[in-house]
Amino acid sequence: MPAVSGLEAEFPGQVVAQNVDASTPESMRAVEELGFIDHGLVIRGSKGEALWKQPDHDVNVDDVRNALKKLLQ
Repeated sequence: MPAVSGLEAEFPGQVVAQNVDASTPESMRAVEELGFIDHGLVIRGSKGEALWKQPDHDVNVDDVRNALKKLLQ
């Protein structure tokens, strides 16, 4: 998801993008806890709490950008 990773540059000092291998046992538990089928995108707060999420193949970078803008207000 290079477009999502590019949001670090768009929100310098405010956003850190991290791709996680969803096939590891730890990640598979997180995927299930988040209610995803096999992967998705999560915006987490500084303490690791899920603030916003989009499941599976429904990830839209414009939705992510808008959520970040709202969360960072």
